[in-house]
Amino acid sequence: MTKILVLYYSSYGHIETMANAVAEGAREVEGAKVTVKRVSELVPEEVAKKNGFKLDQTALVAEPKELADYDAVIFGTPTRFGAMAAQMKQFLDQTGGLWAAGKLIGKVGSVFTSSATQHGGQESTILNFHTTLLHHGMVIVGLPYSFEGQMTLEEITGGSPYGASTIAGGDGSRQPSALELDGARFQGRHVAGIARKLAG
Repeated sequence: MTKILVLYYSSYGHIETMANAVAEGAREVEGAKVTVKRVSELVPEEVAKKNGFKLDQTALVAEPKELADYDAVIFGTPTRFGAMAAQMKQFLDQTGGLWAAGKLIGKVGSVFTSSATQHGGQESTILNFHTTLLHHGMVIVGLPYSFEGQMTLEEITGGSPYGASTIAGGDGSRQPSALELDGARFQGRHVAGIARKLAG
């Protein structure tokens, strides 16, 4: 059994949708046991409600120590000025004990993201996230060009060799496209397949 965690933070539901697609793809790999969890919200509830945050997310909240229980962790975060959201950073900042004990060394790490605009920092967010994974000794897996959807010129779309992504639009009204969800599923399958090989 290969244990995969899809761990995300989502303010408005875009990353939540992508996380579920990543999990769908990972579950297609034989022997993969996939869990979807989220990190805690840091914004006060009254502020979150006023700003239209999606507060009905059903995924359980993860604890940092749980990361050691999985063969692979696929992280999802929206872009905040070209870097991960503070909620995800705060979660990762609590993993010092795992780092000191080398608990994540050799495990697979992967990242997907969203941004408001096509050039809103998707690639830099994932690359910045990779730094944390490298400090933990994780094996980084992206979204290879064997997912041919990222080569399209027929539509505006997220996705890069660094990881799957979606574009939310300035007002958040755009939802992940079919192609972006395909990329998320591909990344989930790809990560689960590599994790299975490494765990074996």
